[in-house]
Amino acid sequence: MGTIWRPEQVEGQGPKYKAVMEMIRRGIEAGLLSENDRLPPVRELAWTLKITPGTVARAYKILTENGTLNAEIGRGTFVAPAVPVPAAEAPIEIDVISHRAEENDNPFAVSMFSPHLPAVGQDRLIREMLGRVAQDPPSGMMHYPSRTGAKPAREAVVRWLTGTPLGAFSETDIVLSHGGQNGLSLIFQAILRGSKPAVLIEELSYPGFRRAAELLRADVIPVAMDAQGVIPEALEEAAKKYDAQVFCTSPEVHNPTGIFTPVARREALVGVARRNDLQIVEDDCYRMRVDRAPTYRMLAPERGWYVSSLAKTLTPALRIGFAIAPEGRTPDLRRIAEYNCFGLATPLIDLCAMLLAHPQIDRLAAETSRVSGAYVRSAVNILGGYDVSWRADVPFLWLRLPLGWRSGAFCQAAEAQGVQIRTAEEFVCRDARAPHAVRLAINAGVSLKSFEAAVLRLRHLLDNPPEQLTV
Repeated sequence: MGTIWRPEQVEGQGPKYKAVMEMIRRGIEAGLLSENDRLPPVRELAWTLKITPGTVARAYKILTENGTLNAEIGRGTFVAPAVPVPAAEAPIEIDVISHRAEENDNPFAVSMFSPHLPAVGQDRLIREMLGRVAQDPPSGMMHYPSRTGAKPAREAVVRWLTGTPLGAFSETDIVLSHGGQNGLSLIFQAILRGSKPAVLIEELSYPGFRRAAELLRADVIPVAMDAQGVIPEALEEAAKKYDAQVFCTSPEVHNPTGIFTPVARREALVGVARRNDLQIVEDDCYRMRVDRAPTYRMLAPERGWYVSSLAKTLTPALRIGFAIAPEGRTPDLRRIAEYNCFGLATPLIDLCAMLLAHPQIDRLAAETSRVSGAYVRSAVNILGGYDVSWRADVPFLWLRLPLGWRSGAFCQAAEAQGVQIRTAEEFVCRDARAPHAVRLAINAGVSLKSFEAAVLRLRHLLDNPPEQLTV
């Protein structure tokens, strides 16, 4: 029960005791330390590594408390037997036909109000990492969040955003937020000035734009759209008429219609923004890591603000988002974030750093999209010849209702059938006229069979409108 493991020096940045812990973990992972192998005595290892015995003792103590090592009085410290943990790094194979959520799978009541992602292994991985953070939080448990402490999380976000056409940026440009909605609020606070600023949004748009602007007492002005997004001439007219400061948009995946704004249209809108000194705020939370066009931050680096999150790719539960300012405006955005809440909680920062740097995370995100895509295609097949806009990589569909249905009446009828959906009215300003349409979010938290049954009930309603036309 001895060991020939004899490290010669301790490596790594930060506290020495953590470096000793990591060195021991690496020794176990590399097979240099096996189950029941005895580690060198504290003073012997301290002498070898030229550090204090107290540093080694602290590392041994923490590793013993979290089950990595066993300490036996009078005998020494040994590598503990391996304890089975969820196989987060094992290849994940999912049969979407039999997929089940952790929650009760009610075959009748199905919410399609907001996207519900499938659990394809990210849930197990997050649970495992939460345990690791609880046992040995890299940021400690007695300190305020700090820029230095959050650096690993920001670096992990940079890795996560690899390939996203954002232009030049580094980890110092990343501002962590409590989800995408909080990121929008931080950006608005960094931009808006005056007692009654004007914010321009798409005439159909994500309600969060409107709510974040109204919290700051801004006037919210809808701008006309066509099949490619906001119409440049309409944006120019609104910018001049209202002396607007900000234009908010979701060009990659428009919420709720799924419209994609091509590069030529984006460039025309950038021209309008420059002529009228508009800042451009891009909500990119629905980009499913498939790049089709450059972001506004890349097209207009002096005025493009970017916000995204993990809510639509991994899980909305963690409320981890990130915002990036245009060139030269990062200090403004960072200052606003620090004045608001000092930053994310340190355990959440540690979890973000671990999660987004994990070697399996890209595959889990891709698997999440694949499973959701199967639900999308199934819904499209069931809805047949009805007027539906959809993309396989986007977890919602936009359904334009046939003659005989208004969106409010259709949603009430759907809810009576156990299906909750969103009306077009929720995506327009309060005094605007909404189209007769609804958004159906993908719920991959229930089995595909239950989801299909819910879509079939919607199809039955579409096939049988009220006898008295409501148009």
